[in-house]
Amino acid sequence: MPDSRPLPQIGRHRLANRVILAPMAGVTDRPFRQLCRRLGAGLVVGEMVTADPALWHTRKSRQRLDHRGEPGPRSVQIAGGDAAMLAEAARLNVEQGAEIIDINMGCPAKKVCNKAAGSALLRDEALVGEILEAVVAAVDVPVTLKIRTGWCAASNNGVRVARLAEAAGIQALAVHGRHRQQRYSGTAEYDTIAAIKAAVSIPVFANGDIDSPEKAAAVLDYTGADAVMIGRAAQGNPWIFREIDHYLRHGGRQPPPQDSERATLLRDHLSELHRFYGNYMGPRIARKHLGWYLASDCRFDAREQRELRAAFNALEQPDAQHRFIDDLFRSGPTSSPHAVAPRTTHGISAA
Repeated sequence: MPDSRPLPQIGRHRLANRVILAPMAGVTDRPFRQLCRRLGAGLVVGEMVTADPALWHTRKSRQRLDHRGEPGPRSVQIAGGDAAMLAEAARLNVEQGAEIIDINMGCPAKKVCNKAAGSALLRDEALVGEILEAVVAAVDVPVTLKIRTGWCAASNNGVRVARLAEAAGIQALAVHGRHRQQRYSGTAEYDTIAAIKAAVSIPVFANGDIDSPEKAAAVLDYTGADAVMIGRAAQGNPWIFREIDHYLRHGGRQPPPQDSERATLLRDHLSELHRFYGNYMGPRIARKHLGWYLASDCRFDAREQRELRAAFNALEQPDAQHRFIDDLFRSGPTSSPHAVAPRTTHGISAA
């Protein structure tokens, strides 16, 4: 049954739908954000940027801060463990065009947690409150927060952190249904997300293992969340945004993309990567994306995927990569469109 609730709002920004692209380091660069928005994402969040402005001179940071030509609302995620530094980073990002500031308290990576940032902050609720209040006070745009359910199974403090966030003026909260020590193993649980939604009045976005329209609808129904946030399931399958949106609005599945559309979109994605990163790094960045596209394409078994990835990874020039895509779809089946293979079941994994 279609969701008849008003669409979620972050400050003055009313989202276009209930499907959001999660911030993913090394993935949600400007070309991928534009692609996902084109295919129906109601909001896209940029890659995590360090809160230390002294490190912004690096090529990687400059590219992560590049939002030229993007429509609003432009959401920038910052990460760090010092309240004053995060507040300054928020101010500087707003000066550069950020319309929403997102604070990372969900990243499980060791190199982030070892610096007392990301999900490591969940161990210190006093510091969480200090950071949230400082960042909210520093800028005149909405501030959002992304968290996990807690640091570990014995410290499932997501509800307390959510209440701190609401009290500090956070405008929306995304929750990944795993604690930090799980990283991405096991299955996400949604009981904690449901409890958080019941405990606060700000919009809550459910994240973790949502990889199909049916799963998105089931998670929204189970948790009462206002939107779903899609991460890994969008890699190689950016059509998932329009498919989920269509399912939530109309209660039925869209036909899968035909090969001609897949080919056009993949060519466009490669062109944007080459343009954004240049003719040296662009083809190298494209390799991981091609691997993800192949993994989501049911025409190719595991052996064929390995062979195709190896062939593509040997290509160093943009023109050669485009010819590879032309050959890939020229040699593929033409009698009927193919479907994207489902990755998991549609059921809910509750704690």
